[in-house]
Amino acid sequence: MAQSYLLRSSSSPAPPPPPSSAFHYRKTITITFTTSNSFSYSSRHLKLPTFPSSHQLSPLTPVPKTLLQAANTLQDAKLDDPDAKSSSLSKTSIWVNPKSPRAKQLWNNSHLPRSSSLAKLAKSLDSCNPTEERVSGILNVLGDNASERDAVFILDSMVNPYTALLAVKYFQQKIKHDKHVILYNVTLKLFRGGRDFDGAEKLFDEMLQRGVNPNLITFSTMISCASVCSLPHKAVKWFEMMPSFGCEPDSNVSSSMIYAYARTGNADMALKLYDRAKAEKWHVNTAVFSALIKMYGMLENYDGCLDVYNDMKVLGAKPNLVTYNALLYAMGRGRRARDAKAIYGEMIKNGLSPNWSTYAALLQAYCRARFSRDALGVYKEMKEKGKDMDIILYNLFCDMCANVGLMDEAVKIFEDMKGSGTCRPDRFMYSSLINMYSSIGKISETEAMFNEMMESGFEPNIIVLTSLVHCYGKAKRTDDVVKIFNQLLDLGISPDDRFCSCLLYAMTQIPKEELGKLTCCIEKASPKLGSVLRYLMEKQEGDGDFRKEASELFNSTEADVKNSMCNCLIDLCVNLDVPDRARDLLDLGLTLEIYSDIQSRSQTKWSLHLKRLSVGAAVTALSVWINALSMALELGEELPPLLGINTGHGNHKSDKALVFESYLKELKTPFQKATDKAGWFLATSEAATSWLQSRGSTEIAVALNSSLIDVPTVALPL
Repeated sequence: MAQSYLLRSSSSPAPPPPPSSAFHYRKTITITFTTSNSFSYSSRHLKLPTFPSSHQLSPLTPVPKTLLQAANTLQDAKLDDPDAKSSSLSKTSIWVNPKSPRAKQLWNNSHLPRSSSLAKLAKSLDSCNPTEERVSGILNVLGDNASERDAVFILDSMVNPYTALLAVKYFQQKIKHDKHVILYNVTLKLFRGGRDFDGAEKLFDEMLQRGVNPNLITFSTMISCASVCSLPHKAVKWFEMMPSFGCEPDSNVSSSMIYAYARTGNADMALKLYDRAKAEKWHVNTAVFSALIKMYGMLENYDGCLDVYNDMKVLGAKPNLVTYNALLYAMGRGRRARDAKAIYGEMIKNGLSPNWSTYAALLQAYCRARFSRDALGVYKEMKEKGKDMDIILYNLFCDMCANVGLMDEAVKIFEDMKGSGTCRPDRFMYSSLINMYSSIGKISETEAMFNEMMESGFEPNIIVLTSLVHCYGKAKRTDDVVKIFNQLLDLGISPDDRFCSCLLYAMTQIPKEELGKLTCCIEKASPKLGSVLRYLMEKQEGDGDFRKEASELFNSTEADVKNSMCNCLIDLCVNLDVPDRARDLLDLGLTLEIYSDIQSRSQTKWSLHLKRLSVGAAVTALSVWINALSMALELGEELPPLLGINTGHGNHKSDKALVFESYLKELKTPFQKATDKAGWFLATSEAATSWLQSRGSTEIAVALNSSLIDVPTVALPL
């Protein structure tokens, strides 16, 4: 059960015992002693006993913290006898700790005739036919002296709200009108226990029709009923109705509304009430903290999630499994795997065992951040504990393995999924594996997976067809690329920017004599790209027109495709021996911020960063950079102590580091491969200055241009 916590600083004195919650009728056990023959009872001191029931209470229902009193009953009255009359009592109360074993013992031992008989009446009402005649026949044993206390005891002991409605109608004839609200409030609690919010609303309407004014307990019961029925928007509606009936919410009701507003996405009201809760030291339920964490997660405010979690630590509040799962899901959405790992460690340390939702949230966090080792550990633990994966987790996990190069693991997950008996591969799973095989050039495996997908009843989408174009282009199978393009048109799929970029990539790989086949495809798929291609293929003049059309192309291209498209166009320039166009495209890429941060300068080091550039684009950038160094020397500018070229590093046999090592040696540059930094080539200012001055800017430019066309055309996988 969720717990309540008082929002106060650790240095604050302990607060007095909390007031009665608006969400509970505090049942009391009163140990009384007969001293006279008169019986008196004041309804404003009414405390109703609460016993465990089969109905699950709201996670927002606070735990009672008031006195538990044992109620004595009439000594001589026999409710089984319709003619029995009530004896009167005066009473004396003693305090009994409600959590002590003695409290339950005292209540169980108070098997006096009246309370026992009232409980029997309640049981009879629960099981009888719901007719006025039958209900009246059962309650007539009370005679004409049925008291408010009797009515409340019977109604509160019932579990059937529909016969309780008939009992309320009976008691209304016996009890003063100004006490009827108490009868309705107790009956509303039965609808809450039965999770029947519609029934509760109908009963409230009846209250108003009979002229009974609702009070704070009425509204708090309606709000908690909405909460247990998972209707937070209804809770908000009833909360905002309170002022129109002259009711002011107390701190318990207001605290519970943090949960409701958070669940409905009204962050402003939720946080406004939460700030009040901290300032005024309200009791806040664990479920409220969990709802705030979930709300922050949906708003992508992941620091806000951690702030609420830290508030719980400061207050000494104990997060439950729901709280931890909400935190883990939020950290997964934010790709904050390290935070997720730390939170999970704290959960285990606090003695909580993970459930399926915990594993799912943790696996998502690790997969989205590509923490492959941790993700594999969670997957293994789930299998050991018999926790089945769903289709979403299988897809996410397999896609992560494919993206980080864990090919064997991805295939194993695929086979595990097919043998699980709980789900089968869908189009997304096949797409991930086809993309994995195509990116490493495994044509037979790619085709086998594609055929299996088709046999399973899945038509290829543009993602699958794009992967196939990339695969066949990398293998220089021009006719197969054209075949896939025609298949795309036959399926009625419109080529997108990524598909066109892959067609362009294929053009950088195939022989020059076959370029025309793919040029026709590109002109159909993207007229703007086709227009730019004609400048390169036909070596047309007109720098201004070329830059204008290339600029229009990039401005109309999706942001995440611009880099690869610009790379491929520059690579194609290298293949076609048009270095001036390559430099124009590089300059345009820098101007439009397609490329960023490819140069850095400090007092001690100038660097060229080529990690996000294809080989052709990187060589073009190197050419421009070396020319700039040469010009700087001619203008009398001194070079820094160290010059560096960062090519990045990869697992491909033809990555830029290998290509550049050969290329720099061919040019006889002073740049040497760094032994302590993968992908870096370094040269001192003295060596670089000597090399630049010995060859001159014109000679270097000619050497760069002549070497440019001899560089292997290797584009990095998209």
